[in-house]
Amino acid sequence: MELRGKPTLVVGLGESGLAMVRWLAREGARLRVADTRQAPPQVDLLRAMLPEAELFAGPLQRETLAGIELIALSPGVPVAEPLIAEAMARGVPVVSEIELFVRGLRRLSPQARLIAITGSNGKTTTTALTGALCRAAGRDTAVAGNIGPAALTALLAGVDRGRLPDTWVLELSSFQLETTYSLEADAATVLNVSEDHLDRYGGSMARYAASKARILLGRATAVLNRDDPLSLAALPPGRTAVTFGFGPPPGSTDYGVEEGWIVRGSERLIATTDLRLVGRHNVANAMAALALCEAIGIDPRQPLPALAAFSGLAHRLEWVAEIRGVGYYDDSKGTNVGATLAAVEGLGRPVAIILGGDGKGQDFSPLRPVIIRHARAVALIGRDAGAIAAILHGCQLPVRHCADMAEAVHWCASQAQAGDAVLLSPACASMDMYRDYAHRASVFVDAVRGIEREAA
Repeated sequence: MELRGKPTLVVGLGESGLAMVRWLAREGARLRVADTRQAPPQVDLLRAMLPEAELFAGPLQRETLAGIELIALSPGVPVAEPLIAEAMARGVPVVSEIELFVRGLRRLSPQARLIAITGSNGKTTTTALTGALCRAAGRDTAVAGNIGPAALTALLAGVDRGRLPDTWVLELSSFQLETTYSLEADAATVLNVSEDHLDRYGGSMARYAASKARILLGRATAVLNRDDPLSLAALPPGRTAVTFGFGPPPGSTDYGVEEGWIVRGSERLIATTDLRLVGRHNVANAMAALALCEAIGIDPRQPLPALAAFSGLAHRLEWVAEIRGVGYYDDSKGTNVGATLAAVEGLGRPVAIILGGDGKGQDFSPLRPVIIRHARAVALIGRDAGAIAAILHGCQLPVRHCADMAEAVHWCASQAQAGDAVLLSPACASMDMYRDYAHRASVFVDAVRGIEREAA
């Protein structure tokens, strides 16, 4: 795609949008920038970086798209936005930051290996872990995408220093994949598919799953979860996959768990008890990471010490404290039902759990049997507390609506017994009460520290 002189509209001025502006300016495109917010948060940075760029703030207007020959769409802006859909119907190409990244990478570094990772849950941890394993195997590795930094930011950094990494590990969301057409990863995975972001997809799981499956378009070695039917269903017709899952592997190149060991075929690789990662779901993430590394030529035995040492990421079933025999865990990144199910089942101990926030149109009913089986008590917060309470009706557990996080943490602490866990894993987004999931986590940790001081 020739970008020099092309009238191009960048929609959205978040991290991805700003990265696209920098890249497109470098490539010589004639830039126009639009953001549906009246006061875009990074407008001063845009002005300093590219003072000549036209900026349109507020709801998209037809005149904003006049004369535009390419639209670079930030992941937070749906293709269903009426004027975007209208432009697509007229034949105006609409591309993602990842599409621009892939085209740039293949031109600048055609021999680079590319691993792409998506899934409803675990993709950030698996991306970070895969990057760590690649580095342990001696690869010059960049980790980017949804995990941060933006893929184009990482590519520009490599260009600026005059050396591009030989291996790229990208975390990709369904939003990023919607307008990515040329990914052609060397290895790719759909870790799992459970309800999330259904408000973006008109309530359709099929549309959401199809967006995830786009990661396998092209030549990628597919690494799929044989315990998840929607992961397996992502495989294009006529293709084969390397699989991972619990139980014996079906083939010599598949991964599984037998007698407490992660195995490849019949070969034992590492005992699950040697992992610092917490939870059954992280054993699955570890298998996926090993399979992805093998798909780009890394012997899976080589990075096993790095796998054993990897302790996970912040806000993903992160241990906070042990107070009077009760463990406190921050899983604020558990923003959908599937993530919370994995956290509750992965801890392997009774939980007093904090649930609630913005449910994004999810069905909460899968929580009920797992909560009944594993929970000591349930504290509810946020916008969709009532919807969660409805699916727990009659479950014979203490359930309390709490006004804020501090009340929820203190009440859960009062319900928990020695050997239990107090778990923040809300199954919801945070924006109804907090800036983001990290802010929600910090409020949780502050409340835990207060209990810690009281117990001292």
